[in-house]
Amino acid sequence: MRSTTRRLIRGLCALLVLGGLPPVAAAAADGPGHERPAARPTTDWRIDLAAASADQHNIGHRGNGALTIADRRARTTSAPGRAFAVYTAPARSLGRQADALTVRPRAHVPAGTQVVTEVRGSDHPGRWTQWTTPDRAGRLRLAQAVSVVQVRLTLLGSRTAGPVVSAVSVHADLAQPAPRAPRALTAASPTYRIFATREGLAGQTTANGHVIQQRDHFVALPSRRMLASNGGQEYQVRLCYQRTGRCETAPVWDVGPWNTQDDYWNPSAQRQMWRDLPQGTPEAQAAYQSGYNGGLDEFGRGVANPAGIDVADGTFWDGLGMTDNDWVDVTFQPSGDTGGQTSVTAWTEANVRSCASTSCGGVSKVYANQSYPANCWKTGQVVTAEGYTSDKWIELPLSAGGVGYVSGIYLKGDATGGVTRQCGT
Repeated sequence: MRSTTRRLIRGLCALLVLGGLPPVAAAAADGPGHERPAARPTTDWRIDLAAASADQHNIGHRGNGALTIADRRARTTSAPGRAFAVYTAPARSLGRQADALTVRPRAHVPAGTQVVTEVRGSDHPGRWTQWTTPDRAGRLRLAQAVSVVQVRLTLLGSRTAGPVVSAVSVHADLAQPAPRAPRALTAASPTYRIFATREGLAGQTTANGHVIQQRDHFVALPSRRMLASNGGQEYQVRLCYQRTGRCETAPVWDVGPWNTQDDYWNPSAQRQMWRDLPQGTPEAQAAYQSGYNGGLDEFGRGVANPAGIDVADGTFWDGLGMTDNDWVDVTFQPSGDTGGQTSVTAWTEANVRSCASTSCGGVSKVYANQSYPANCWKTGQVVTAEGYTSDKWIELPLSAGGVGYVSGIYLKGDATGGVTRQCGT
């Protein structure tokens, strides 16, 4: 749509009024990618190691297209004494759902260096599985079926050598995923009381490439499984400090304290390490309090406190009002109001239609990062857009009376934008 027309429509439509959404002339497309038939499913591809849109830190690009560590003096605290670089490739749409993949990097890995390969998937915009590491054969199974996949490469080196990645091939098994019970954080947002320490380290670099600022707002967890992108909010925790009564929701931008493979928030059978510990108990806490693992962390260091989360200075001092390391209540991937959401937030511009189908005329619009009242959700036409497929439509009240429907694809949160009540119930 031309910018003049877009400005005219925006001028005619107030984004949100007390009675609901204003009417607007119908348009053919519901979002920036429009509805369209599903593309031919993608089963095999190579990661673009030169993508301009990749999220990368300290990556060196060789003339033959290979990746390596640009500056071997660069460090991050989660990899003590090792050079560090990270490359997160752009997300890739599969054209349908899958949960089983094979990822095979082709790399030269000298002694003392390492390439950490991780994969995550999405079944709805803004919602990702936790990062998963392939087995030695490159195989992995995600916690749920997804239609979008992303690969992250972390390169670890020494002062004298670094790994060189020349190619990464990916195969997606597009056979219909077998029904499985939801795993790790998909059903609820668990809360545990965890000992928190102040991270500090202003000017140093986190595991996702973020340079720590004075009074920064983020946290570190001792596993890469919930490490968000640099500046990203896709993995968060909500911290509440009982002594002050203050809470803050913060993104996960670093790995630590103590360990790097201790996803203690997951069920014990799914943890990367320490599977004999109860869910919600960090290894450092068990080592400090009861001598677990000889009182050592994964690197063989003596554990000097029971910390399971590091808190950046701004969150520590300003958000929570903490003055010293202490116990806090931590909710993983907080979902907001569990009593039933009555509003939705769009992540992009999209049409609101008179029925739950693209064959019906447009009666209004929603706009990126704006919130709107919502009544309920219903099943309607299957829509494929932006690499996702969904048959969920959300009913919104209109200011002129009546209701309209927007595809859940264009709303933040889960498949129904966080609305829990089904229409007609």
